[in-house]
Amino acid sequence: MSRVARHVARVELPEAPRARARPPPGLSTSHRVGQNAGRYRIAMTRPSDSYRRIYDVVSRIPRGRVANYGQVAELAGLPRQARLVGYALNVLPPDSDVPWHRVVNAQGRISLRGGGLGHEELQAQLLRREGVRFVAGAVPLDRYRWEAGRPDETRSDRRGRAASRRTAHVRVKG
Repeated sequence: MSRVARHVARVELPEAPRARARPPPGLSTSHRVGQNAGRYRIAMTRPSDSYRRIYDVVSRIPRGRVANYGQVAELAGLPRQARLVGYALNVLPPDSDVPWHRVVNAQGRISLRGGGLGHEELQAQLLRREGVRFVAGAVPLDRYRWEAGRPDETRSDRRGRAASRRTAHVRVKG
């Protein structure tokens, strides 16, 4: 090693200030106990328990209906944790029975995912196959939003409602 290389190797650079890291999903910084208590404290529920609760709620969304991330979080007992719902759905195994495609954002749009694997188009196709229609690139939530307190509808119930809507728009000449 040359004399210059040894000299350069001994130079110590000042440590760059660390960027403040965001806590991983399911962890919280809001419950810190003292300065030396550690960087994060686990929130009231473990991430795996939270994910299970999210998957349970998403599994209850009936065909032809959608829910938004915040709605799923609220029903899972995780208010204001819409991002956690997104994280949970993102890590679902490909062979899962959880109908992940029935969850959309608060505007009724399909949320974009990183990676460019075409999941957005797949989600739109799966929703269309279930009878969900898009208007200007969004699902009309007033028509297709799942209301959790209401019993799941059957296909015949929806057909009957659609028929009654069609007859309600018929004008009678008089």
